[in-house]
Amino acid sequence: MTQIKKWTSINSQLILNNKWCKVKQDCVKLPNGLIVDDYFVNLRPEIALVLPITPEQNIVFVRQYRHGVEEILLELPAGSFEAQEEDSLTAARRELEEETGYIAQHFIKLATLYDNPVKDSNKIHLYLALDATPTGKQHLDLTEDIEVILIPMTAIKQKITEGEISVSGTVAALYLGLDYINYPTT
Repeated sequence: MTQIKKWTSINSQLILNNKWCKVKQDCVKLPNGLIVDDYFVNLRPEIALVLPITPEQNIVFVRQYRHGVEEILLELPAGSFEAQEEDSLTAARRELEEETGYIAQHFIKLATLYDNPVKDSNKIHLYLALDATPTGKQHLDLTEDIEVILIPMTAIKQKITEGEISVSGTVAALYLGLDYINYPTT
C-alpha cells in the first residue's frame, strides 16, 4: 500500500480580498516533485446548517435562488459565522431564526464536514434542532429572498431521490439527523 503524503507549500499570496470572496494562490510541491504554481483556494467562512423539526414532525426548509448554479433550490437553513469568535451553535441558532423565523430549544450537533476540500477552506457544522416553533420574526439579509417551506418527514426520501432536494450539505444533515432520531430513511 502506498502512503499518501501531503503537498508542500512553497508560498501563498492573497489575490482577491473582498467582503464576499477571498482567494489565495498557492505554489505547491507535490510528493512526486511536480511544482504547481497556480493552485487557487477559496477562503470561505465556517457555515452552520440546521435541520429543524417541528413538534408536528415537519422539517423547516428554505427555498431560495442560488446564483452559483442559477437555480432556485430547496435546502435547510444555513449561513456563515458572523465573526471569527462566533461558535457554531450560536451561528446555528441565529441562522435558524434569521432565515425562517423559527427557534428551537434543543440543538444537537450531528457532525462537522468539509464543504468542498478540493478548493474551499471551510467546514459545515450540522445541527439538529428539535421542537422548532415559529416566532414570526425573519431577519433577512439584503441579498436574501427566502420562502419558508414545511415538509413532512415522511416525504423527505422521495424528494431527495427525485432531485427536489439536491444540496449536498442538506442531504447529509437529513440522513444524519433522521438516523439520530431513529426515523427510517430507507
